[in-house]
Amino acid sequence: MPNFIAKNVNFTPKDCDDISFLWEARGRQGVSLIYTKSSSEEFFITLKKREGGWVVKGEKLTKPAKIGLLQNALVKFKELYCDQILSEAIAVKNTRLTQKDSAIFDVSELLENLKQSEFESKFIEIGFGSGRHLLFQAENNPNTLVVGIEVYKPSLEQVAKLAKAKNLNNVILVNCDARLLLSLVESNFIDKIFLHFPVPWDDAPHRRVASAKFALECERTLKVGGKFELRTDSREYADFTLAQILNLSDADVRIYKNRDLKISSKYEDRWKRHQKDIYDVIFTCEKQSEPRVGQGELKFENGYDTSNIAAKFSNQTIKEDDFFLHLEEKYEKDGEILIRTAFGAFNAPEHCYVLLGEKGAEYFIKKPLVTAENLKAHLALKEYLADAKNN
Repeated sequence: MPNFIAKNVNFTPKDCDDISFLWEARGRQGVSLIYTKSSSEEFFITLKKREGGWVVKGEKLTKPAKIGLLQNALVKFKELYCDQILSEAIAVKNTRLTQKDSAIFDVSELLENLKQSEFESKFIEIGFGSGRHLLFQAENNPNTLVVGIEVYKPSLEQVAKLAKAKNLNNVILVNCDARLLLSLVESNFIDKIFLHFPVPWDDAPHRRVASAKFALECERTLKVGGKFELRTDSREYADFTLAQILNLSDADVRIYKNRDLKISSKYEDRWKRHQKDIYDVIFTCEKQSEPRVGQGELKFENGYDTSNIAAKFSNQTIKEDDFFLHLEEKYEKDGEILIRTAFGAFNAPEHCYVLLGEKGAEYFIKKPLVTAENLKAHLALKEYLADAKNN
């Protein structure tokens, strides 16, 4: 994460070229959030008091996928507000993506593009890493929209640059948890889903992508004849995934060992050098699924008198059988408060901020996905805020 340490910081809101530093929200433990806009992106810069100075860096939950925007904002923040720089690690490069014309989209843009797509077919690759396989599919299937889902943001930027260099206009990349995103895709809509060399999580199988619920979502979103393809060096992961698929009502499955493909990832090359076995589990969908039913909306109907909420706030977790809500931290600004939360499904939690004030409330910068678990957690959050306001 790019950062620097300054002896002194003196912040006031300012606009400078295409970067705006709009306001500051102060937390309980000497940490402040600076709301920043750059180009089309919004994010926080954090200020953390330490002995002898301030650590200034990007905030991880809202960090933009185009990391160049954050780096440029940190450089400008340093020039405007800081003196006596004690150390820095920013390293702005002209090769960093900062423009909207890259292949990186947010979730709402991705879903809209899928709905309006005129491509003949649609592929999804989960955890594309260096992008070798994803780019191979895009190059060899020009009439296919290839969607890459990745939680590691530097990979998005790297693969977006490669797609641009190859003039590929059929690639969309998104920073998201695939388990959440798949639940928002329409039924009978996708031709192929690839999951190549996922983290095996042998010591924590509940964290694996290929859960029982994931298998059901694959079956629902795939067209009849569509395929889900797992490729892994972990026999345990292959067996685990096969078990989830065999629990479906219909299961056409093929299994391969040490099958050669036309393209291999850097991980696969490494495992082959170590003479490790490679397993493929390929599921072909035979079921015409019912249309997806919308879950509802994540909205707040009213504004809040935040004084009681701020005074009574504490770090706490609300747990139910199929969802949770964790209230992590609060930040205050001019009669409004920001609450940092984690919530939703236990195996696929979301993290976001909620901005509360007299005029209204909203999920701020990063909007959570409208999944069943998130909707339940949202209702629990509204109940908590109502109780905190009135008590």
